[in-house]
Amino acid sequence: MKLLFIGDIFGRSGRGMIEDHLYALKKQHQIDFVIANGENSAHGKGITQRVYEELIFNGVQAITMGNHTYAKKELLDFIDEADRLVVPYNQLKTLPGVGSRVFTWKNKRIRVTNLLGVAFMNGYNYNPFIAMDELLKECDEDYHIVDFHAETTSEKIALSYYLSGRVSAVLGTHTHVQTADEKIIDQKTAFISDVGMTGPKEGIIGCSKESILYKMTTGLNHRFEVDEGPAQLCGVVIEFDEETNLPIKIERIMI
Repeated sequence: MKLLFIGDIFGRSGRGMIEDHLYALKKQHQIDFVIANGENSAHGKGITQRVYEELIFNGVQAITMGNHTYAKKELLDFIDEADRLVVPYNQLKTLPGVGSRVFTWKNKRIRVTNLLGVAFMNGYNYNPFIAMDELLKECDEDYHIVDFHAETTSEKIALSYYLSGRVSAVLGTHTHVQTADEKIIDQKTAFISDVGMTGPKEGIIGCSKESILYKMTTGLNHRFEVDEGPAQLCGVVIEFDEETNLPIKIERIMI
């Protein structure tokens, strides 16, 4: 089995890269299942129903989210029917959505869980380590993919070791820069600190250079604008042994 995980889809150009390249990527790598982080897919922050349906139409089978999950209030109108959407599992329990879903591919069950980090985040998230301890008491799927949407590499690496042998993959998102530390821990759990971003290549983590530099040089608040320049697609392909269900290879993708 081969799984493709696509890093943070950012705005129109990120969605365009999915439309232009996902079909070919699936064919080239013989991909069976596609997961993508979509928390920035609607103009750089949040997701709308139109964007959700567009990503599904173009071949994404599960969409994870992050700290901007509810940036578009429209999400509240369709979240109960969005059966491909996975919101942060350790967010406030008063917020709607499903934080861990099970999908079926042929005769295999794939659990997808979304987690938020605590370090340098908003402080309202439940400890992801304890949250996973609680969740794993009821999990017995063939594969378990965790999208850890967190700020620091140290927290991501720590969680990967903590969950080694208990989940199939811990894949970092949120910082929008693809890291070069992909590995399989103890021959049991695939890991990378950050999958990278699918969106504007020449901006500053997706936003226009001008809008970011204005704030950083003046100290004044300024609306960040989505960059409209050339785009990139970042992701990882993970191959699993069909008999043991253990990961045997993780490969970075950048177009």
